[in-house]
Amino acid sequence: LKVPEDIWFGCCSCTYVARDPHAILNHLAAHGDEQSKGQHPFMSGSKSQVLGNTQKHKIEMPFKCNLCPQEFAYNSLLTRHNRAHTGEKPFKCKQCPLAFARNSNLRKHNRVHIDEKRFKCKHCPLVFAQISHLRIHNRTHIGEKPFKCTQCPRAFARDSHLQSHNRLHTGVRPFKCNQCPKAFARYSCLRSHNRMHTGEKPFKCKQCPRAFARNSHLQ
Repeated sequence: LKVPEDIWFGCCSCTYVARDPHAILNHLAAHGDEQSKGQHPFMSGSKSQVLGNTQKHKIEMPFKCNLCPQEFAYNSLLTRHNRAHTGEKPFKCKQCPLAFARNSNLRKHNRVHIDEKRFKCKHCPLVFAQISHLRIHNRTHIGEKPFKCTQCPRAFARDSHLQSHNRLHTGVRPFKCNQCPKAFARYSCLRSHNRMHTGEKPFKCKQCPRAFARNSHLQ
């Protein structure tokens, strides 16, 4: 959606102004149902016109938070804001135990469960619910490793892998065993170590009955 450069958009319920029409629509959605049902949800015009009119249309903020200084025009916004203080997450996923404070976050999460994986890899059959996940996956095909170690020549496709690698230089071992004094730089190493305590052997040989705690021992 293109608009002339001298056109600005303003909210009729607060002093928010923007040049991007998508930004004003996203802002109106944040006001909730009361604002979206309004007869004139936003105004447009020159910057001076919009700035002047937003002051005229400014409304009172009668709904005040009891825990912080924030105030809101609508009770629905105050209710949503209060969840930041209480930790309430009323929007529960029907497919898994996760819950969310906002319905929009639940809808985004639901893509993981429903077949709404819109972002398809051009190099293999994999599809992803979010484009950010596709971008990370694509690095496995093109060999891109943008996360470079400052201590050695190694580089990584994911920032999390770089952070894990950095612990080899710093000596930090945040993953501590609950059964003995050992600690590890990587969670995967702790998980493998824990099998020594539990006796778990998930890597089973297909040729004989033997099983192993580590995949490297199976190979």
